[in-house]
Amino acid sequence: MFSNRVLSGMRPTGALHLGHYHGVLKNWAKLQHEYECLYFVADWHALTTHYQTPEVVEQNVWEMVVDWLAAGVDPAQATLFIQSRVPEHAELHVLLSMVTPLGWLERIPTYKDQQEKLADKDLSTYGFLGYPLLQSADILVYRANLVPVGEDQVPHIEFSREVARRFNHVFGREEGFEQKAEAAIKKLGAKRARLYRQLRTKYLEKGDAAALSEARTLVDDAQNLPMGDRERLFGFIEGGGKVVLTEPQALLTEASKMPGLDGQKMSKSYNNTIGLREDGESIAKKIRTMPTDPARVKRSDPGDPDKCPVWQFHLVYSDEKRKKWVQEGCRSAGIGCLECKQPIIDAVLEEQKPMRERAQRYLDDPTLVRSIIADGCEKARKQAQETLREVRQVMGLNYT
Repeated sequence: MFSNRVLSGMRPTGALHLGHYHGVLKNWAKLQHEYECLYFVADWHALTTHYQTPEVVEQNVWEMVVDWLAAGVDPAQATLFIQSRVPEHAELHVLLSMVTPLGWLERIPTYKDQQEKLADKDLSTYGFLGYPLLQSADILVYRANLVPVGEDQVPHIEFSREVARRFNHVFGREEGFEQKAEAAIKKLGAKRARLYRQLRTKYLEKGDAAALSEARTLVDDAQNLPMGDRERLFGFIEGGGKVVLTEPQALLTEASKMPGLDGQKMSKSYNNTIGLREDGESIAKKIRTMPTDPARVKRSDPGDPDKCPVWQFHLVYSDEKRKKWVQEGCRSAGIGCLECKQPIIDAVLEEQKPMRERAQRYLDDPTLVRSIIADGCEKARKQAQETLREVRQVMGLNYT
């Protein structure tokens, strides 16, 4: 049983390419064996920038899920679902919006950056301003404590932590909290209860972060505790109230090293991509026509791999022996550019072979994908409903 829960999503705004595979999907396939993982199609998020072309979203949802499965994401290991089919995301988003200061949203670094980058689109909407809060709701509704992100997304996770902290501060003060917390401590057993009190004192009196971490682990490992008592003890450690929403941590991931065909970052906006399940002949043609070192006008001209986009592919796909062959052969004009490109073509096609095989069964029977998503949505929704029940209760919305 995993004690850590990972949540990650992807917007269905276009065909997936090798940049997505090396930047996200390979990591997803790895994480599913280490943690309890939930991966979702962020279709509401896609509408924050593509609301005028919703057909783009609809066309890409199912193809994207097939790409996930092709890349090795296993529905037996991870929960796969569609955001809009779990309405609790939207409900928590609304409830969080009641206590989230407007200034917090306006200061998110990517807000103005994206507006400038997507200047051709009208992004003066609440949906676009509020998408980090919807992102927070996506995470908090599952009490996910780990979110795989790159460096540029860390401010979004910190924002989610602030939102959870504020919510817990405003609504986590249940009547008789201290008495209930004391009763919960006794359920730990004499030895653990004594250690819990010592660690709590150490943290509250000296601000000892290690003591806080150890106390949280102690509570986490107490399998006999009901969820409500567990959350009271988490809150009581820090001298606050009940922890209703879990503060997530960023699980830093390496940036994708996958370059585009022109040496820039692989992106459909640069028209320099290789699709995740693209036809082999098309891939071979794209790689054969890649630009190379402009100094190599003739076959006999020596070149510099560091000035050639093809070398960036060798850094991803070639072993040390092959890289040495490229360096020596290019600089001495001992190999031609087409000769240098062929191992890349072979490596990409070899990488995609198992993806094509995994994808084929879902292409042959699309009902399999629908079934996986239906099961995932049902499982995700049960977890989300559990959180919302408690959120409504502490907000005074459980009246009849």
